[in-house]
Amino acid sequence: MSRPLPRHARHVDTGPAGGVEGNARLTAALGALLIVILFVEGVTILQVGSLLTLHVFVGMLVLPVVVAKMGATSWRFVKYYWGSPAYRRKGPPPPLLRLLGPFVVILTVAVLATGVLLIVGAPASLHPQLLQLHQLTFVLWFGATAIHVLGHLVETAKIAPLDWVRRTRRDVGGATLRRWLEAGSVLLGVIVALWITPYASHWQFFGH
Repeated sequence: MSRPLPRHARHVDTGPAGGVEGNARLTAALGALLIVILFVEGVTILQVGSLLTLHVFVGMLVLPVVVAKMGATSWRFVKYYWGSPAYRRKGPPPPLLRLLGPFVVILTVAVLATGVLLIVGAPASLHPQLLQLHQLTFVLWFGATAIHVLGHLVETAKIAPLDWVRRTRRDVGGATLRRWLEAGSVLLGVIVALWITPYASHWQFFGH
């Protein structure tokens, strides 16, 4: 006789990826990773002159994790609005977070894009304007993301560890695949960071 699903898995549908609950676990785990990585990035901002290399490294490391997180949330969005019964039963996020979501995505892309362009790709003549845009979008992003994180904090804390705990990881299919995706996004981020960070050396004297 099969073991009954726990309460947190009541929206599960069948499939090797775990359906709704699998998507929720992946989203929460990636969100938890982002909270940790972005906390470190926030610390570097306090002393960005002396911690510029670390600031750039962490900023590049976070890129694949952000892409994976956007992919997971976009999948839920598409499945919900295409009328998937399981995702319909789970329902959308609370109204405020639902409205805030697109702004968080746009501002996240703006902050990361301007940061990358400052390091590689943009001519030096555009650096002052890009730096101002990077700083402005960061301020807006911080406000929107703070509300977003607080709104999902309890849910993230409850769900994020489930695929990594032996007692709960077998309750929903696809745990191994999700863990590899989470670890792989961090590993890819490290590779990207090691590749791009050396290009930040010319910014060591940006204060002058």
